[in-house]
Amino acid sequence: MATNTQEIPALLDVRDVSKAFGTVQVLRSVSLKVSRGEVVTVIGPSGSGKTTLLRCVNFLESYDSGSIRIDGKEVGFREGGSRQRRGERDLAAMRAETGMVFQSFNLFPHLTAAGNIMLGLTKVRGKSTAEARSIAEHWLGRVGLGHKADSLPAELSGGQQQRVGIARAVAMEPKILLLDEITSALDPELVGEVLEVVRGLAQDGMTMVMVTHEMAFARDASSRIVFMADGGVSAIGPPRDILAAETDNERLRSFLARFRASHF
Repeated sequence: MATNTQEIPALLDVRDVSKAFGTVQVLRSVSLKVSRGEVVTVIGPSGSGKTTLLRCVNFLESYDSGSIRIDGKEVGFREGGSRQRRGERDLAAMRAETGMVFQSFNLFPHLTAAGNIMLGLTKVRGKSTAEARSIAEHWLGRVGLGHKADSLPAELSGGQQQRVGIARAVAMEPKILLLDEITSALDPELVGEVLEVVRGLAQDGMTMVMVTHEMAFARDASSRIVFMADGGVSAIGPPRDILAAETDNERLRSFLARFRASHF
């Protein structure tokens, strides 16, 4: 995996991004670079801005100031001096480059597993129904659900629904995959099957930014870990450094203490 962001141009370049909801400052001058093939995990206490950061990268939330570029192209706003929001068609095309998987599965209940995957392929990518079906079946096979192509979400377990969500996102061939607490709504026995899919994508070289509280997984699968606190990046580095028990970052040490019993 590429980890030297100084020599290789960043696929994702977040610079001094700030975001407020009313009087609450959620992001404070956040900067982050992610290279192709990196898996960057974002950790931190609730309310630290992790999910908001992902939503700004995908422009589900507009950011107040700063810059977010994916593959050199400004996200959400038109290039030039004035800060002008892109049109909805342009935004839809950009969002297709940043696949996002949510903690709630967000599958359309009236569509089958294959149908959920095919929708974006036909509506956004312009694929024929036959080609979209073939792609959907391929990715369902990759996440171990080839036999569930014609099942409705209500007929799937939570772990299976989340794997369909991942297949739906990667089937669009995004440049970067954003994963927001994708195991938090799952029963503990279902977490492993979802994380195994993500591990396989990482091994295939998929660029990912992942928010999670699964510390052992973050340690094993990440190129780098970002610790956020109070809306800013408090620490960033290789897993062995960020998760070290002897870290001199007091906020990070306090946050990690609650996970030590799991022996990550």
